[in-house]
Amino acid sequence: MPARQSLADIQHLLTHVLQAPSRWQALAPFADTDGELAAQVLDEAAKFVDSAIAPLQRSGDEEGCRFDAGQVYTPAGFRDAYQAFWQAGWPSLSCAPEDGGQGLPAVLECVLFEWLAGANHGWTMAPGLLHGAYECIKHHASDALSAQYLPKIATGEWLATMCLTEAHAGSDLGQVRTRGVPQPDGSVRVNGSKIFISGGEHDLTDNIVHLVLARLPDAPAGPKGLSLFLVPKVLPNGKRNAVVCERIEEKMGLHGSPTCVMRFDDATGWLVGEPNKGLNAMFVMMNAARLHVGLQGIGLLEAAWQKASAYASERRQMRAPGATDTSLIQDHPAIRRILHTQRAWIDGGRVLAYHTALQLDIAKHSTDAGERAAAQRWCALVTPVLKAALTDQGFHGASACLQVFGGHGYVREWGIEQIVRDARVAMIYEGTNEIQAIDLLVRKVLADGGQGLSALLASLPGKAPGAAARARRHTLVEITQTLAIAAQTDPELPYWVADDYLRAVALVLLEWAWGLISTASKSDRWAAPAHALTQWVLPEFDMRAAILRQRIAQALEIKAKLASSA
Repeated sequence: MPARQSLADIQHLLTHVLQAPSRWQALAPFADTDGELAAQVLDEAAKFVDSAIAPLQRSGDEEGCRFDAGQVYTPAGFRDAYQAFWQAGWPSLSCAPEDGGQGLPAVLECVLFEWLAGANHGWTMAPGLLHGAYECIKHHASDALSAQYLPKIATGEWLATMCLTEAHAGSDLGQVRTRGVPQPDGSVRVNGSKIFISGGEHDLTDNIVHLVLARLPDAPAGPKGLSLFLVPKVLPNGKRNAVVCERIEEKMGLHGSPTCVMRFDDATGWLVGEPNKGLNAMFVMMNAARLHVGLQGIGLLEAAWQKASAYASERRQMRAPGATDTSLIQDHPAIRRILHTQRAWIDGGRVLAYHTALQLDIAKHSTDAGERAAAQRWCALVTPVLKAALTDQGFHGASACLQVFGGHGYVREWGIEQIVRDARVAMIYEGTNEIQAIDLLVRKVLADGGQGLSALLASLPGKAPGAAARARRHTLVEITQTLAIAAQTDPELPYWVADDYLRAVALVLLEWAWGLISTASKSDRWAAPAHALTQWVLPEFDMRAAILRQRIAQALEIKAKLASSA
């Protein structure tokens, strides 16, 4: 995916649609970061992605990673590209200057990682957790531990992992069995095994910092008994720690990224945060990762769209309606529908993701307590929506783009099949999309009876919505309220309908994002996807609403029967 090909669109969305420079300059840490500086940063980022990372996409997939006696070797060129990446300062864009970072707004880092994922998802898995690890260590580690590890993580000189999953537990972290035993010198000895660890072992950096969920002796059962430990591959004295990579997984995609089974054999580590509160510390890392995973969905869909659009503009096939000769594929209505629909998701998804990144900085740095609270509400409610909806569309939309190629899309020559394979995993990791939907509905929306969501919808910035948009927002609020009532009688109900609910929320937010785009954009570039949004994307809302209403009505009917029989 040539990053420079999307640079003008992104600059327009940031500057004219979101007015991002004026919004981040209102925050003290970014007062000196004007639009011109941001444009220069993104221009250089696009050059780096196109020249250093994108050329390794296909070769990395074909060569894959190699495992040999506990050592993992990444595809040719990956290490050199990573060394150039961190030495040029790209991992540290939004880290604090006192930690070795550049102190730039989070949204610039988001654009960079969107481009990286679209250019080479396998390679991008390596630095993908860096910022989450940085936030986790910065906010929860002791001063001594931070001094030792934070600068290396901030600059990207060392990479990091997130070690949660165990073979018997999957997403049920309450079943974690890995143990950490305190030592007289303040360290711990960690024992246990973890699976699905992206970048658990590799040759990209000289050290790897593992953040490991484990249990202290006599810890309570379940998730409330988990603590977080920092366990480096190489100890401060230069010796190799007792951290062993047992194997790497053979995967459907992401062949350039080693997914490792890791074993900790009395490995030396240190507690991060408070005992038995490891999930609190880990969720700082996971929430940062979830926004980035949503951006992966956008980046991969953009890459698929670019390939499909280029192919459709060159390939001739049959005659389009009204044509007198063989037509370009792009002239056929079926192909235009595919391309314009995916474009609607890419452009609207970008506005939502970039707005969320701006809210992250507002939540951290605004001096207005009300503004901080509103930003925190946005991030809490919208992050699971972005992770689930954008990765879902990244995969299904990339598959639709493959359709543009016909049979040619199913062979390796054009590269579109690799995007489809690589995109599929994003729906699974950092909490499956089903878990995101449950988190949204059960833990976030219904916890306050839907008041937070109603307040968010009522406070969406921009001009007043049209009648159709107002009706959809009203329907969502009404469904939320009746769902809260019905769930009191049928506790399973929210779990049955969480996916439909999340999708409905995503469509309402996407419509709002396009309202901003349409207001600020007068060129023909935005007309076709805006039309596709109304014709082929938003009608899905009525289907989701009908499913939700039907299931709620069934629950309320059961409630009425129980009341009458009593």
